[in-house]
Amino acid sequence: MTQFFTAVLTSLSSGAIYALMSIALVLVWRSTRVVNFAQAGQAVLTTYIGYEVIQRTGSYWIALVAAIIGGAIIGAFIDRFFMRPIFKRVTSGPIVLIAPVVATLGLLGIIEAVIGVVWGLNNQSIEPPVSNAGFNVNGTVIAFSLFNAFVLGTVAIAMILLTLLFQKTNIGLALRASAYSPEISKLSGIRVDAVRTLGWAISGAAGGLAGMLYVPSTYLFPNAMDVLLVFGFIAAVIGGLESMVGAVVGAMVLGCAINFVATYISTALVFPTAFVVLILVLLVRPSGLFAGKKGRSA
Repeated sequence: MTQFFTAVLTSLSSGAIYALMSIALVLVWRSTRVVNFAQAGQAVLTTYIGYEVIQRTGSYWIALVAAIIGGAIIGAFIDRFFMRPIFKRVTSGPIVLIAPVVATLGLLGIIEAVIGVVWGLNNQSIEPPVSNAGFNVNGTVIAFSLFNAFVLGTVAIAMILLTLLFQKTNIGLALRASAYSPEISKLSGIRVDAVRTLGWAISGAAGGLAGMLYVPSTYLFPNAMDVLLVFGFIAAVIGGLESMVGAVVGAMVLGCAINFVATYISTALVFPTAFVVLILVLLVRPSGLFAGKKGRSA
């Protein structure tokens, strides 16, 4: 029974981090119809920024804020000076769909290469701000720590804030309108380009938060977020690629599947499990769990 509850708790913790990456991908997809594969590079770069802040200040909390702000700045910069010029120059033909995706893949390689040159390829570590030792329950140490609880709580707060932003504010209304009807939004006086850049900034901030919550449980190196990107993308597709709620649900489904397989069968099956879950969901719901009108309202 202890093993079961441990698997449930760790599933929630890992699923929460997948959800942040998934939401970052959904935000960009909804605003530009581009899967931003550079998100992994953005997240790891902002985590290195956090790492440098820790080296200079010794404070994880200052580093966390710096990573979130840095992620927002990097996301806005990429949209303004990289993606927006591509969209303006590629206006017709099949290349419209392919060019931006290929561009994000190229950008991912560039960012990770630059990180390797600046910081090297060696593994770095970030100490968690609270204990990473498992709780002792009736003499049994479970694989769920105070840091896991901190991750879960932080992601829950982030989800609530994002939901309030999108559902209860004029900024959220502009973001949703620009995503679904850019031409009508322009006629309504919304500065669509600026709003999309804001979407990229929020996405970058979510990636920075994901990195700072993910790395203390593993190591920091130039390709550290690649697996997280894969899991985040799978979670987003499971949810339907349109809905933030779907992104969260998809991440939790994926987190549960991965952790239960790792706990009861073998850790060697973690990566294949993610794709098995994806295939099973798409066989039942080819558009994802929250596709359609429900996805649009989230």
